[in-house]
Amino acid sequence: MSGMLSLTNQFLIAMPSLADPNFTQSVTYICEHTQEGALGIVINHPLDIQLSEVLQHMNIEAQAPAVLNRPVFLGGPLQRERGFVIHSPVGSWDSVLKVADIGISSSRDILEAIARGNGPKHTLIALGYAAWGPGQLEKELASNDWLNGPANTSVLFDLPFGLSREQRWHTAAALSGVDLNRLSNDVGHA
Repeated sequence: MSGMLSLTNQFLIAMPSLADPNFTQSVTYICEHTQEGALGIVINHPLDIQLSEVLQHMNIEAQAPAVLNRPVFLGGPLQRERGFVIHSPVGSWDSVLKVADIGISSSRDILEAIARGNGPKHTLIALGYAAWGPGQLEKELASNDWLNGPANTSVLFDLPFGLSREQRWHTAAALSGVDLNRLSNDVGHA
């Protein structure tokens, strides 16, 4: 599969017609894309839990009250008990995957630092991830299930966490130059 275009450090934005409940109206940050497949974290599906609950479950004492109400996102359908922190700057945590100037960490030390108030400046916390086998993502792109475009740190870190799934989806698409309302497959609209 030489000459394959890597989607690492890109957003996958679900097309309005994508009906898979795991990915409806989703924006997925692609952390890795090789001939073996792809790994991504959905960044716009807030769960009904806050960071305080994750920290409590892990027996990490929160000393920085400002972080307790941070939302936690559903990063994808796989290993929903496993946490990921998308962050900037990259830093030197125990387990970090560096993607451009963004880090993806899954180690306890970064959550302990966040709980103390001295973690990375920008973070997005998710449980679970999404993965595609060899060629699967390319087939889905060819089937027009997804739009893709460069990852945008303002979508990752600057959009208010209180925005709904749909609002973050529309904003990510708009920043990639796409008006999802114009792509709607609803029947009966002029």
